[in-house]
Amino acid sequence: MDKRRKEEGARRVPFWRSLQTKYAMTYLVIVAAVMVLLNTYPLQVSQILAYQSKQNSLQNQASVLASTLATGPEALTQEGATRTVSLLLGSLGVTRVVVTDPNGMVLCDFQEGSQRTDTVGQFAMLWEIVTALRGNDVFRSEYDSGALCSRAAVPITYRSMTQGAVYLYEYDAEQGALLQGIQTNLRTISIVICLVTAAMGVVFSKALTRRIAQLLGGIHTVRQGEYSHRVTVRGGDELSRLADEFNELTGRLQTTEEVRRRFVSDASHELKTPLASIRLLTDSILQADHMDDETAREFLTDIGDEAERLTRITEKLLTLTRLDTAHVLHPVPVDVGAVVERVEHMLTPLARAAEVRLELSLQPGCVILATEDDLYQVAFNLMENAVKYNLPGGTVYVTLKQLGVQVLLLVEDTGVGIPEDDLPKIFDRFYRVDKARSRAAGGTGLGLSIVRDTVRQHGGTVTARRREPEGTCFEVRFPLWDEKGGEAP
Repeated sequence: MDKRRKEEGARRVPFWRSLQTKYAMTYLVIVAAVMVLLNTYPLQVSQILAYQSKQNSLQNQASVLASTLATGPEALTQEGATRTVSLLLGSLGVTRVVVTDPNGMVLCDFQEGSQRTDTVGQFAMLWEIVTALRGNDVFRSEYDSGALCSRAAVPITYRSMTQGAVYLYEYDAEQGALLQGIQTNLRTISIVICLVTAAMGVVFSKALTRRIAQLLGGIHTVRQGEYSHRVTVRGGDELSRLADEFNELTGRLQTTEEVRRRFVSDASHELKTPLASIRLLTDSILQADHMDDETAREFLTDIGDEAERLTRITEKLLTLTRLDTAHVLHPVPVDVGAVVERVEHMLTPLARAAEVRLELSLQPGCVILATEDDLYQVAFNLMENAVKYNLPGGTVYVTLKQLGVQVLLLVEDTGVGIPEDDLPKIFDRFYRVDKARSRAAGGTGLGLSIVRDTVRQHGGTVTARRREPEGTCFEVRFPLWDEKGGEAP
């Protein structure tokens, strides 16, 4: 238990490296970037619009006042400037108005509707006024302490002669409050959005990682050997499809494991029987004090038969292993008819001994892409079984023909046949219909499995059915090889 806990602890992902944390942090970073943009761009646009509005209004007012003050060639006086500004002050709506002569000396100064006398006669040390006296229009605005502070200065000119300067200053708290309200509202909206998105990010990341955790848990369970385990991930996205693929994979693993266990069990049983016979025979020889030569020779013959049976089983097991793990090596065009004739020549002595007749009907030109040894093994196993499990006086019919773009090989016998319930199972490894008769005939229960796997490796199919009125028919189909273009389409 401690070891298992240590393994689980070692597999546990640190918090800052977990997918949930990375997903949530990515989500929050994106939201934060959007919030920064939301809190800067609209406010800057609002300030620019406010600045442009103030610039137009203040500069127009300053220009109108300067045009009014520039009445003629006479020098601008303190009384004239004061009187003109007093008349227009109510319509200007600004906080401060300063009028200077060409040297920058203040002629009049009105601040918040009243005239200041302390600055009259002094030089105006303002950058805007100095620039205006040089013949330039000046505007400057800034947002400070919740108010919009704007300044404008224009020269007073008459026939290209500078007679003074007009300086306007406006302290707009209402416009500043509007900008402040926009900023406050954006900040409030941003906070609410951040809280909502943070909560949603946590919920979504947990939902995502919970589904991934289900898959990880399923993988861990299957890794422990529980191939029957299945995971359920809801939704129609990639994770649910991944879960379906995982369940299909575990289903295949479960089937493969069951086949493997059954194969190991059957192989062990098949190998144990001849080994037990050999052990029994050798013990009988060792325990016999006086055994005549004929009896000993009979026992040794039986031991040789069982050893030969072991050899046949191991050779076929090796063949099945090769078929399971290896690919087809260098397939070449093979004439099926020639291979069947070779098999018929090899099985003729066995057929005569069993009083079984071989009849071949071979159409020429039946060529497939395979290896000659594999095709020989397929034909030999099918024809040998047809001879061994036939009845005395029976016949084995071997038919080869082209069927469209396929090559059809039929092996039929006139034996007792195979029951319908057993037909779907005869290609399973170590499966026998009549176990006693199969062992007596030297069968291992692996021949048809080798046939099926070999045929599949070469892109073909093999099926079995009852033959009317008696016997069994094995049907093998291969893709026809065309000399011009390889396998026929």
